[in-house]
Amino acid sequence: MAQMPPSVTTSVHQLTTFDGAKVEGVLHALDGATTVVTIMHPRQSVAHHPMIPLLLRVGVSVWTQGTRSPNNDIALVHEQAVLDAAAGHVFLRDSGFEAVLTFGHSGGGTLSAFYIEQASLEPELRLDVTPAGRAIGLAGARMPLPDGAIFLAPHPGQGQVLLHCVDPSVTDESDPLSVDPGLNMYSPSNGFAAPPEPSRYGAEFLRAYRAAQHDRIARIDARAMELAAETSRARARYARTKDPADRRTGLAPRIITTYRTDADPCYVDLSIDPNDRHYGSLFGRRPDLINYGLVGFGRLTTPDAWLSTWSANHTNADFVRCAGGVRLPTLYLEFSGDQAVLPLASARMFDALAAEDKTRHVVRGQHFGQPLADGEPTGYAAANVHIERWMADRFAIAPSQRTR
Repeated sequence: MAQMPPSVTTSVHQLTTFDGAKVEGVLHALDGATTVVTIMHPRQSVAHHPMIPLLLRVGVSVWTQGTRSPNNDIALVHEQAVLDAAAGHVFLRDSGFEAVLTFGHSGGGTLSAFYIEQASLEPELRLDVTPAGRAIGLAGARMPLPDGAIFLAPHPGQGQVLLHCVDPSVTDESDPLSVDPGLNMYSPSNGFAAPPEPSRYGAEFLRAYRAAQHDRIARIDARAMELAAETSRARARYARTKDPADRRTGLAPRIITTYRTDADPCYVDLSIDPNDRHYGSLFGRRPDLINYGLVGFGRLTTPDAWLSTWSANHTNADFVRCAGGVRLPTLYLEFSGDQAVLPLASARMFDALAAEDKTRHVVRGQHFGQPLADGEPTGYAAANVHIERWMADRFAIAPSQRTR
């Protein structure tokens, strides 16, 4: 991480959410700063995000926060993550900051949009159940509305991401090697070329492939709904019977394993919705191998987490859905070499934002801010040029930091 500017006091804070969970955040308080930027991601720790020192040098304080299950998304329920975010916003308002800006990078972008959309509603209109049917107390929570939003390479939501990279050639959910040859994007007979040569897929194959991806997600959805219903019935029985057996049944985890989730044709066929991206996925240059390994999106989840986070059909954490509730001044930045968010999806997301004051820029970089070529600035540095100008036109920033 780049060196912190002077006059910064860093402190760690443990917060209690409206529903009693514990979350932790780090405040980098810049002397004289009345504006704070909050960085949060639903699945990953952002305590060392590369934007922290860059934002401090712009002249604002920075708050980074985790959810109740950082770096472990097996039980990630986005509606609970909204309550986690609310605890951070309450802390910042109570700390006396005059302006609070959200900063959502990658999956943090959808979480930020989801929080803003819910915070902007009258409490009685907020969501009261998760997609799995469990009660969620958003209506009773204090949810301060931020003053502005910054989105950096936001993706359209975990559900949409998984929909596009789940391998539809899996024929048996219990067998990671099962395959329908006609739907295997990593077969030469369907257009795949040995890495690092680019692949080329025909329009007919892509149509069948995308349709089959929808079908596979729907099958997993059905299983998740069935398991969630079993748990709900057991909890309802326990409320009546107080039978320990019903209690155990209601607590027992049902884990859904989703094999092969690194299989978007865009990873290896760069002619599909072209941009400056390199060959490969977010996880590496050999998605044909990574697809069969342990790493991947949505691999192990509870039914609640699947329906709330990874199901494109059920999740509320969908950027386009939430963007209609984002009416704050908004800066939308995308990386020209992003492997996770391609130009067509990014345009839909920006267009869906309801803010009258919204600005969009494309800067060179990869999804996680790496430079596109040796010797180039990082994507974060390129993005920060626009962030500084945008904030200086709208919010109070400490001018001394920009000249040091």
